[in-house]
Amino acid sequence: MDKPILTTTVGSYPIPDWLSTLPSEQALVDATRVVIDIQRQAGIDLPTDGELYRFDINHPDTNGMIEYFIRPLAGIQYQVGRKEWQEFATMQSMSFRSKPAGVIIDELEEGELNLPAACQRATQIAGQQLKFTVTSPYMLAKTLLDKHYNDFEVMLMTLAKVLARQVADLDCACVQVDEANIPGNPADGPIAAEAINTILDAVSGQKVVHFCFGNYGGQVIQRGGWKGLIDFLNALRCDHLVLELAHRPPSDLEALAEIDDSIKLGIGVIDVKVNHIETPDEVADRIEEAEDQLGPGRVGWVHPDCGFWMLKRSVVDRKIEALVRGRDLYLGTS
Repeated sequence: MDKPILTTTVGSYPIPDWLSTLPSEQALVDATRVVIDIQRQAGIDLPTDGELYRFDINHPDTNGMIEYFIRPLAGIQYQVGRKEWQEFATMQSMSFRSKPAGVIIDELEEGELNLPAACQRATQIAGQQLKFTVTSPYMLAKTLLDKHYNDFEVMLMTLAKVLARQVADLDCACVQVDEANIPGNPADGPIAAEAINTILDAVSGQKVVHFCFGNYGGQVIQRGGWKGLIDFLNALRCDHLVLELAHRPPSDLEALAEIDDSIKLGIGVIDVKVNHIETPDEVADRIEEAEDQLGPGRVGWVHPDCGFWMLKRSVVDRKIEALVRGRDLYLGTS
């Protein structure tokens, strides 16, 4: 990976039909191999495992990015009755979710969560040059109804420490923390940064944080912009950021000029909320605009705005090809 601007995907990939129809461990391994190979054949520098094993048929709009992490934990009750449902709804902690992912009734512990095993499944296929994704503890905490700690910050940091113990054993090139709730709640920036940094400090490889304004069934779910989050972003102890920009207004790109130079910028140049397949020229133009606005050398990565789970494979495969060809066109290496 010696090019000045590298390519990566954000996380999720469309689930192959045979995996969803006849799920099994062997089918999952086969599907993961296909998804990783598609990315590598397209020229993606840092692929992901596609998060195929996280899909939850009961929550198809979020690709299981909440329940996959929450349900195996000890200290959480998953049977949610009408009373808990109504109580959580009155909290208004997440505008797009009325039912909690679980109710905390005891001390949070790792339980049956095993992120290292999931990571190892992918690295046995792809080798170490892989990115593994973990949902932010802040985003996870906002989905929970707390009946034990009765203090959001204490609960949040406890959850962050539980996840950090798992992350410390991930053996891959890069770990990415995913956060889609804080962009609409900038006032929580300080506590969210503390929790995310707890995860990042446990990572032995590249430390990355992905932010977007939500992709709930293809819909934007958070208001605001990057300008109101600059102090928060600068507080993160990460190597680079993975930011939604293709589906954002021009003012968001301008705001990123205030990001500390020690943090490389990852720029979203592929819109995941539309079926339109970008041309290499469109991708190259977006990279050029970013470098013009932010200065040479600030853009270290280009990628889609978010995960690809809601799009068809036929669309996604061509989008990542355009991503790589557009990057190469901009660098003059095509």
